[in-house]
Amino acid sequence: MSSDLETGPPAAVGRRLGYLLKHAQQRLAELAEPLYGPLGITGRQLALLALFGEGPAQSQQDGAARLGIDRTTMVALVDELEVKGLVRREVAPGDRRKRLVRLTDEGERVRRVGEEATREAEALLLAPLGDTAEQLRTALYLVVRGE
Repeated sequence: MSSDLETGPPAAVGRRLGYLLKHAQQRLAELAEPLYGPLGITGRQLALLALFGEGPAQSQQDGAARLGIDRTTMVALVDELEVKGLVRREVAPGDRRKRLVRLTDEGERVRRVGEEATREAEALLLAPLGDTAEQLRTALYLVVRGE
């Protein structure tokens, strides 16, 4: 890893939670993105495939709200996935203005393989924690949820 952690930031910075979370996320991206490359997607695109592959079809607007991203960004990301043949938009029954997003068969395949790649990258990142890795995941989930 060629981050600031090798040379070491000043202790006052290097022990700050924000710094550590940011660099942990960067390290995860360094591990995961090469695994997504052969699939022709990014981690952000995989997040959308996971979202739209879960449960019944949902609208772009609902998906944007669930992921906490703005609608314009969601439209652009869905456009990218549609061009790649991974999703399709359908008119919502009862509301011609609303578009539901569904994974294509290829989108479902890429989602499955991509999620396995994510698990592999996460395992590599968390390997130094051994048996306590799941405790970290649970703690972060609680923090993010505000519980």
